[in-house]
Amino acid sequence: MADTHPRPRRRGLAVAVVLSGLLLAFTALLPWAGIDARLDLLGAGLSQDVRGVDDPFGVYTLVAGLAAAAFGVAGLLRGRFLTALAALPGATACALLVVYVADPRGIGDRVAVDLGVLSIEPGLRAGWFAALAAALAVTVLALLCLTRAPRPAPESPSRRA
Repeated sequence: MADTHPRPRRRGLAVAVVLSGLLLAFTALLPWAGIDARLDLLGAGLSQDVRGVDDPFGVYTLVAGLAAAAFGVAGLLRGRFLTALAALPGATACALLVVYVADPRGIGDRVAVDLGVLSIEPGLRAGWFAALAAALAVTVLALLCLTRAPRPAPESPSRRA
C-alpha cells in the first residue's frame, strides 16, 4: 500500500521554504542602504537609512518572498513539486537584490566624498544582506525538494523472522 503522506524530510523542507519566504518578505521592511555624513570638527555625524520597500526593487522582493511562502504552503498540502516552484521567486529576488546595488539610480552609483573635515559615504545596511541570505535560502531549500530521499534498504529474510 502506497503512503500518500509526504515524508517528514519533505515536509520539513516545505516548512523551511515557508519560513525563509516569510523572512525574505520581512527583510524588505528593513534598512537596505544608507548615507552617512560625518563632520570631524564637531565630532558629530548624521545617518539616513533607506528601507527596502522605499524602492521598487524592495517591493518586488517583498512580493517574491510572499510568493515563495505561498508555494511552500501549497507544497505542504499538495506535494514537493509545488514547493520546488518557490525557487523561481527566490532566484528572482536574488537577481533583484543584485540589480538594486548595480542600478545607476541606486546606492552603487552614489559617490563618496571625503573633504578632510566632512565625509559623506553611501553604504549597504544589514537588511540588504539579510534579504540576500533569505533569497538564497529560499532558492536552495526549494531546489532540495527535487532531490530524491534515499530509500531504506530492504530487510533481509533472516531479520524478518
